[in-house]
This record gives sequence, C-alpha cells and structure tokens, in this order.
Amino acid sequence: MAGTSLAMTKERLWIMPSFRHGDVEIAYLDAGEGDPIVLVHGFASNKEVNWVHPGWVEALTGAGRRVIALDNRGHGASSKLYDPAAYHSATMAEDVRALLDHLRIERADVMGYSMGARIAAFLAVAHPGRVRALVLGGLGIRLVEGVGLPASIAEGLEAPSLAGVSGVTERMFRTFAEQTQSDLKALAACMRGSRQELTREQVAAITAPVLVAVGTKDPVAGSAPALAALIPDARALAIPDRDHMLSVGDKAFKAGVLDFLNQRN
Repeated sequence: MAGTSLAMTKERLWIMPSFRHGDVEIAYLDAGEGDPIVLVHGFASNKEVNWVHPGWVEALTGAGRRVIALDNRGHGASSKLYDPAAYHSATMAEDVRALLDHLRIERADVMGYSMGARIAAFLAVAHPGRVRALVLGGLGIRLVEGVGLPASIAEGLEAPSLAGVSGVTERMFRTFAEQTQSDLKALAACMRGSRQELTREQVAAITAPVLVAVGTKDPVAGSAPALAALIPDARALAIPDRDHMLSVGDKAFKAGVLDFLNQRN
C-alpha cells in the first residue's frame, strides 16, 4: 500500500509518497526526470535535512537527474521501530532495494552519507545489478574497520535531557536529533543495531564505479583513500576543511559528485 502527504520545504511544495516494505512504512520524495539516483541519508537525519536543505535535490535535478530520497526506518516520516535487530545495515539496504522495486527502477546510481553510505555499500554487495554507480560520503575505511560513531551515542539519546549527556560527540548527536525532532528512542535502537562492517573481500567484490568522499577534518569516517584502494573501480575525493557534519552540503562535494556521475554517463 502506498500513500502521499504534502510538505513545504524551502518555499516549495513537495509531494511525499510512502510505501510499505513488510510492516514498515517508508516515506520518500521523487523529483525530476532523467537517470535515477537514490539518496540515503545519515544517522539522526532525514531526506529534507540531508538532501533538500543543503541543495542536493536542486543540484541533481538541475543536472538532469531523477532524484529519489527516502527516510530510513526510524527516521523522518518513516516507521519508528524500537528493536535494535530491526536496524541491521543489510535490512535497511533491503528497504532501498524495495523502494527501487516499488518505483519499477531496475538500476540506479546510489549515494549515501555516513550511515547512509554504509547502507548503500551493503546494497551494492547484496544486489550488484541494481547499483549503476556508488557514492560513499562521510565514510571511508571505517566501512571495514571500526564502524566510526561511538555506541555511547545511544545512551546520550536516552538521557532524560541534554544536560545529562557527557562527551562531545554524544552531545552533538543529541542536539542534532532534537533539532530534527526525531524519535530519540528509535534512534537509540538504530545506533545499537546498525553497526555492521563489511569485510575487505566484500568491498573488493563491488563491481560498480565508486566515489569515496570524506572531509579533511572528519574524525568519524576514516581514510577515503584507504577504502578506495580496496575497491577495483574507486577513487577518493577530499572535501577541503570540512568535518563530518559540514561536509554534507559543501560545494566541492557537490562538484565532485556531479563530475563523477557525468563521467559515468
């Protein structure tokens, strides 16, 4: 079953469809025409915060792309789940695959940021024929080594208030989650359930061309060149002077992605 809702974003009326993948309702946006690209947002974010507000949807539709962006389970307007087992990276990758099936798209470019990049990589491993080209933003070698974000973020999300949260990263994500009006309990479950790594052998088997883009001041993602070196057709992009949060909307990131995608036409 699918449905639609309306939202005003940046003074524009967006139609927000949704569909069911099993028992989970997944909200998404679908804008523009042309070769499709699916955008997968990061932890505690949503499709508007990660992709609309920073100008990605406008840039990609302006470049002649059909842009599809979903709210991951537990985020945005999608279903909120409270069992960490519901948030395995492979399970969330299947949400993306189901969205492609729902829209009858056989093959698409896929771009993810941070947790979304992990989900996109799991999709490319499980369903190589569905991924035309892959952009991994905000995630480098920690796709295969060490995950990145500390598990203690979940405890910070469950604290009675921000005042009770210690640790710079924990406070940053608690503040961000409150700003995005997220379900803190669902996010805590997601943090605990989505911390899987891929093996070096798995990433070495990725057949799609890959761009790995990481800010030069990002302490979370790990090395982009180190990950790119493991993937047969991959290259790294340094996002100058940006940390994990500020890389998302950076103009150099956008320019690098558009150049990468145009070369793959």
